[in-house]
Amino acid sequence: MKLVLVFLVVFVSLSVSAQELNCQVSVVSNPALDVSTVEKEIFQELEQKVFELMNGTSWTQAEFEVEERINCIMQISITAIPSTGNYEANLQVQSTRPAFNTTYNSTLFNFLDEDVQFSFQRNAQLLFTENQFTSNLTSILAFYAYYLIGLDADTFSLKGGRSYLNQAQNIVTLAQNGGGAGWRASEKGRRNRYWLIENALQELFEPLRVCFYEYHRNGIDQLYNDQDKARQAIYESLQKLLPVNSARPGSVNLLNFLQAKLNELKGIYKDADQRQKSDVVNLLKRLDPANSSKYQEILE
Repeated sequence: MKLVLVFLVVFVSLSVSAQELNCQVSVVSNPALDVSTVEKEIFQELEQKVFELMNGTSWTQAEFEVEERINCIMQISITAIPSTGNYEANLQVQSTRPAFNTTYNSTLFNFLDEDVQFSFQRNAQLLFTENQFTSNLTSILAFYAYYLIGLDADTFSLKGGRSYLNQAQNIVTLAQNGGGAGWRASEKGRRNRYWLIENALQELFEPLRVCFYEYHRNGIDQLYNDQDKARQAIYESLQKLLPVNSARPGSVNLLNFLQAKLNELKGIYKDADQRQKSDVVNLLKRLDPANSSKYQEILE
């Protein structure tokens, strides 16, 4: 009887633990592509294999409960098939984080990677091995897994995602000899995987990571309790981005953060007083002048 009870305890403890990601995956193709029935079947298999890799891999040593998993979306859009089994694609990556004591989910990351090149054959296995380059596709997926986990951790603990971001940087280093695009400093005008992680770990960008923490912990997580106080905390967190913008205006990390938060900020400041609205709009226009007209909508 004792053995049965021990087995049940072990079984229950295993069943309530989970991997870090709750990732929705889809693989689609450009309507202009002439895709055969066989290719469509391969895309379906690819979708399943990516799903299994993202959701079935234990990316860290941390223990996550099912409800603690990071909700994210990956959509692979096939844009070209240069040869049989070789593909070019765009990858849309998005992740969200729950706001404390509410059902609201705040977007942390929303990025279109246009440098996805990979090979995939039927019955191929996608397996991630730490400190090894196995394939370009696996490296891309693993990079974003660690990047999303790192961003999420940064919102709960001040710069708490460093170890995961270091893992993402290690993947970039290993992949640079693999021949795929998106891994090098000289590509895509500083809008690629190399610069996402290079910037994230630079001392110059530490105010962005501080902002990331304070925006969510002191702002988003407090909206249920005191909206005026939360709005002020959000405004103060955004002010920390000014030195980053002065040193690296238009950086991919800064603009990605601001654009991911645009609709959220509209909602948060919808019922704010005019002074709060004006202050945050003026600040956002300084940080991202190219989208001034969008931020102006907060005042409407």
